[in-house]
Amino acid sequence: MRVSVEPMDVEDIPQVLEVDRESYTLPWPASAYRREIIYNRNARYVVLRELTDDTHDGDAAAHEQRSRRSFFFRWPLRPDGAGGRPQGRVLGYAGMWLMVDEAHITTIAVRETWRGHGLGELLLVSLIENAMEMRAVRLTLEVRVSNDVAQRLYHKYGFERVGTRPRYYSDNNEDAYIMSTGDIRTAAYRLKLDELVGPLRERLRREGKSLVGGSEAEEPAGAGESTEFS
Repeated sequence: MRVSVEPMDVEDIPQVLEVDRESYTLPWPASAYRREIIYNRNARYVVLRELTDDTHDGDAAAHEQRSRRSFFFRWPLRPDGAGGRPQGRVLGYAGMWLMVDEAHITTIAVRETWRGHGLGELLLVSLIENAMEMRAVRLTLEVRVSNDVAQRLYHKYGFERVGTRPRYYSDNNEDAYIMSTGDIRTAAYRLKLDELVGPLRERLRREGKSLVGGSEAEEPAGAGESTEFS
């Protein structure tokens, strides 16, 4: 199975809405995603795509050539019309906003049947990489106080509780923890991230997922409120 983390496109919105409805009690409307993608220059939204079997080698090569190097993965640029973009099912998505020097994660969601396979963690790492590219100083997010699984993952990547937003979630008036990293520009944080990516790659490899566009693409590789991933 081949997967790719790519910038979210308008054509992805119908599938993103499917994931949204599986993940949240109050999903966003299509117009909100369209507005974020087209008009919000400070927003970054990505999708995790399962590439289809009919993606030809030539298309994959063109897809790779349109990539730009990130810290651990390659993020495809928007297609220039040559070769088209590989199509496939959207398994998850994530997004964040850059506010001055702070990257605020707004959402991470994975299809229900694909949770527990490291895909949410892959999306989180992709956002952290993108925040570094945007020269953010730190990342922040809100998470339900009851979502222990997501909190453990965030803590693993350097997020700590810095506050609480009472009755933050309108569906049940649940409180939210505010979590934030330290300075992600430091050598210590980059080393920590590097050390975490190796085990993540190994986990994906064991799960039988090949990350197309990554620096090891040829190997078989296995925020708001986050979904229940591990």
